[in-house]
Amino acid sequence: MKKRSLWLSAAAALGIAVALAGCGTTTYFAGRLLPPSGLTTRVMIAIQNPSALSKGALQIVDAFYDTRYKYNNTAVQYSVSGYSGALPISIQNMPEEQLGGVYGSGDGSFFLVNYAKENTSGGVKGLNSTSSSIFVTRNEGYVVAASQTSHVLTVSSPSSGGSVGLSLPGVYRVSVNPGGSVALAFVENSNYVYYVHELSAAQSLLFSGGSSSWPPAAQDCEPQNLPTWCVYQVQSPDHLDAKTQTYYGAPLVFDRPVKAVFSADGGTAYILNCGPECGGSAASVSLLPVAPLIFLLGQNSGNLPTTGNVTTIPIPGGASNALVASSTMYVAGQQLMPDGLFTGNLTVVNLSNNTAGSPTSISDGAPGAVSRMQLADDNTLWIGMTKCNNGERFAKGLPYGCLTMYNTSTNTVTLLEPYLGDLTGIANVQNLHKVYVAQGGQVYIFSTTNGSSINNQYVTVTGTAWDVAFMDATTDANNTVY
Repeated sequence: MKKRSLWLSAAAALGIAVALAGCGTTTYFAGRLLPPSGLTTRVMIAIQNPSALSKGALQIVDAFYDTRYKYNNTAVQYSVSGYSGALPISIQNMPEEQLGGVYGSGDGSFFLVNYAKENTSGGVKGLNSTSSSIFVTRNEGYVVAASQTSHVLTVSSPSSGGSVGLSLPGVYRVSVNPGGSVALAFVENSNYVYYVHELSAAQSLLFSGGSSSWPPAAQDCEPQNLPTWCVYQVQSPDHLDAKTQTYYGAPLVFDRPVKAVFSADGGTAYILNCGPECGGSAASVSLLPVAPLIFLLGQNSGNLPTTGNVTTIPIPGGASNALVASSTMYVAGQQLMPDGLFTGNLTVVNLSNNTAGSPTSISDGAPGAVSRMQLADDNTLWIGMTKCNNGERFAKGLPYGCLTMYNTSTNTVTLLEPYLGDLTGIANVQNLHKVYVAQGGQVYIFSTTNGSSINNQYVTVTGTAWDVAFMDATTDANNTVY
């Protein structure tokens, strides 16, 4: 029966493809153009060192049949043409825009991949050295990148080709809201949050006299002879700056903030305070209004909370990554144990009343590291960690795999996958009840119905698979890098 079912599925897919070709149709759903490969269920794999002649490649596999070649011709394989980045490590997946942003750690490149054409026209220019964190806005208007090695926060505009580098020592993470109007920056081992702001012509003139002419909250304004952008420390509006007629008070203090995720309505930035796993005191989530942080000209409005009035939700289980789904936030982190080791936890936060549930044990991971989180079919949440063999589970002889499957209906861990190496990418293949993952440098497939492994023989790659993305997802939320 299973073989017959698979045959019927294949026949149905073939029939649809033939019908589309016969009718001359060039779109499949939501008006999306049929790509050159003809595939409508694609997973893109970021591969490091695929050959002796290349340090990076972006391979496309058919996630319907789970093959890296054409369903009826093993000699035909697919990849993103024009890609020349070195050591790709992350894919920012934006299927609604038919776009993907691929960062290469080997050369600091950032390529925008056109999903409809399955190609790229070249890397984004103006980036400063290598980036420890990087994002492109949905409209491709801005790329924001943190370079920890050069201590520079870069704001680049791919459309105009212009860019500005803002000095921010120790900067290592950036978070950009879905609307592409707020960009927050985080400095390692710091208790403060920073944001960028585009200046009006009047502000440019006012701030052109060097640092003495800048507002008190400004960390840097560039170019200094006639600045166009500034990076500000998030301040409470405790007093009015007489020169700029803008409220800048004392800095709002957090606890080793590492990232921000945003509410479904776009009005709130949830600041993740990493706490003990990043050398701080207590893990938590702080709520900031988004409006005062908007960097676009003429749209910054409202006030930030005054010192001490920031709503903060304690997260004892740790808070280094999170995912928002409607009125629920899933927070993943590492909790410091009495023996000095860390153990992984997932905490469910009710955003309707800002209360956190009890932590649930999940796979351990490197403290403060970027984990992967992805909602998938069958009410499942998949969470991936790195260095899971260095935590409490491994030390106590407990299962210590890097991938956890969590049931969001029952709020329970239903499976902890066996150890296969660091988990560096997750792709939810929507409506087909499976996820692709990059783990231990290879591609694996798991069922969302029961967590069982699916045959990955025909999607394994040559080289090191580091990230995966479902190019034909219905929403940009199908994205494990924020």
